Amino acid sequence: MRLRLRLLVLCLMIILFVVYNMASYQRRQTVLDEDAPPFDTIMGSDRAAVKVSGTGRANAKVSHRAASTARVGFLPHGIVEPYSDMELKPLWLTRSVQSQQESNQNDRCLIAIPAGINQKKSVDALMKKFLAENFTAILFHYDGKVNEWNDLPWSKSVIHIAASNQTKWWFAKRFLHPAVVSMYKYIFLWDEDLEVDNFNPRRYLNIVKSERLEISQPGLDPKLSEIHHPITVRKKTGNFHRKSQSG
Repeated sequence: MRLRLRLLVLCLMIILFVVYNMASYQRRQTVLDEDAPPFDTIMGSDRAAVKVSGTGRANAKVSHRAASTARVGFLPHGIVEPYSDMELKPLWLTRSVQSQQESNQNDRCLIAIPAGINQKKSVDALMKKFLAENFTAILFHYDGKVNEWNDLPWSKSVIHIAASNQTKWWFAKRFLHPAVVSMYKYIFLWDEDLEVDNFNPRRYLNIVKSERLEISQPGLDPKLSEIHHPITVRKKTGNFHRKSQSG
């Protein structure tokens, strides 16, 4: 009888101990949840100057001061990152693919083009030029038509973003954010109707680098292109110019 009583008392003590610890844990967890910030990202500090290029019908490089390291409450490490890129990733990342991607990170450039299906031929010529030089490419489909580009061999290797009846700058402001494009050394933001028969992207970049140009664009042939600003007219002498004939 006494043994049963002792066992009963022991069981009650164990149950009370477990209940007490569970209640204490729940109370501490409730306090932590109340003090924790929400799951949205809290941005802080400044990032190093980011080089961004691309304006008008050309490429450019613009220094930009942007927000930096993300601090997120109670989210596992790696879910939220302060920086990203526009590189397509394979579903299964092998060591060989990873090493190849890392080797291509050094001098990466990006070209973004607003693309309508009516200019498919000229965009095709542009893509062949730039993809051959290891550019990352984005097409902004302002007419909403994406599937019509699937017959081109390079279509699956570029990024397609569609929004009907939007301008080039509408796309650029939303999808060329510094936090996404900071890894690219140069960014080309071109119109879709530029002729590139006599254009070499790598040679053009060599001139930009050697002259340390911050914002630039290729000179336009007045016989082949519509000229909106005199400074964009190509001069026959020299590799580049900073002023038009009118000043």
